[in-house]
Amino acid sequence: MRGLYLVTDRSLCGKKTLEEVIIQAIRGGVAYVQLREKEITTASFVREAEAIKKILKPYKVPLIINDRVDVALASGAEGVHIGQEDMPYEMVRGLMGQKAIIGLSVETWEDVEASQKLDVNYIGVSPVFPTPTKTDTKGAWGLEGLARIKAFSRHPLVAIGGLNESNIRDVVKAGAQCVAVVSAVCASSDPEAAARKINEIINSALR
Repeated sequence: MRGLYLVTDRSLCGKKTLEEVIIQAIRGGVAYVQLREKEITTASFVREAEAIKKILKPYKVPLIINDRVDVALASGAEGVHIGQEDMPYEMVRGLMGQKAIIGLSVETWEDVEASQKLDVNYIGVSPVFPTPTKTDTKGAWGLEGLARIKAFSRHPLVAIGGLNESNIRDVVKAGAQCVAVVSAVCASSDPEAAARKINEIINSALR
């Protein structure tokens, strides 16, 4: 896991459709797309996932579904991201198979320690900074917390929460190989330019 990871939020897309934002973001260099939907039916979620998977396929960008293993399986998505209250990792791996990308959110140090025993593809450090797009968390990790996880964990780190052009370099320097954003791209008037600028910052900091 490396680069820019887009987490979708249709409520932030303004007059653009979610599909338009995703296409523009991919052109700007997004490496992964996580489809996050909390308000639509399962049937609508599956249809949307199938449509977005078709958009992503020519670009070879993996589609990762947030929380919903059933939607990931039904749509043929490449992966799923789970939280601490979702289906246990072992069950998810059994259902999704060895080739699937499975990410796990860590919100406490106990979560980090427990993840060491799991063959997840990455851990999502959530949130790094306070953010209005994710309010059901147990506090922000900050740069020191991120660096502590990097020193301890055997897994790639995907940082998420309050990330934008002003702090992404510091986040990468603290240990994140991959940076997940929501509003920094979805709410931008030019998602392609926003994604390109963030991607440049990530790549520069990783050198």
